[in-house]
Amino acid sequence: MESLKIVALSIFAAITYGIIHDQITARICVEYFTIGHPPIFGTDSPTLLGLGWGIVATWWVGLLLGIPLSLMAQIGSMPKIGAASLIKPIAVLMMGSAIVACIAGVIGFSLARTHSIWLVGSMATKVPQSRQELFLVDLWIHNASYLASFIGGMALIYWTWRRRYLLMHRAMQARVHHKL
Repeated sequence: MESLKIVALSIFAAITYGIIHDQITARICVEYFTIGHPPIFGTDSPTLLGLGWGIVATWWVGLLLGIPLSLMAQIGSMPKIGAASLIKPIAVLMMGSAIVACIAGVIGFSLARTHSIWLVGSMATKVPQSRQELFLVDLWIHNASYLASFIGGMALIYWTWRRRYLLMHRAMQARVHHKL
C-alpha cells in the first residue's frame, strides 16, 4: 500500500508542477501551446491550456518517477521509507526543476534576442515572427524542466536507496553497541 502512495505522491507532484509551470509558460507564449502542440483542448485560453497540458504532459513523468522510487523505498529487507518521508525530497526536486527552468528561460531569451537560436522548419512559418523569441523561451523552459526532472529524479531514487542503506547500517551498529 505504501508503494502505491509513493507512486500517487509522485504523480500528484508532477501534475502540480506541470500546472503551475504551464500557467506561467502559457502566458509567456500561448502559441507554444496553440501552434506547437496538437489542438486537443479546442481553446486559446492560457488558463485552460496551462491546466490541460499541465496534466497531460506531466502525469506520466510522475509515474516514471514514482514506480522506481517506490521500489527503492520499499523493496528488500532494509528499513522502508514511506511516502510521508518523501514529500520534502520531492518538493526539493520540483523546486530545483523550477530554478533550472527559469535559468533556461533567461538563456533561451538571450540567445533568441541575439539571433543565436531561431525556429526552423514548419514552426518558423507557423509561429508569427513577432512571437518566435517567446516561443523559443517556452521551448527552452520546457526542455530544461524535463531534463532537470529526469536528472533530479535519478538522484532522488539513488538518495532514497542510500538513505535506506544508511538506516540499515546505523541499526546494525546500534545492535552491536547494545550487545557490548
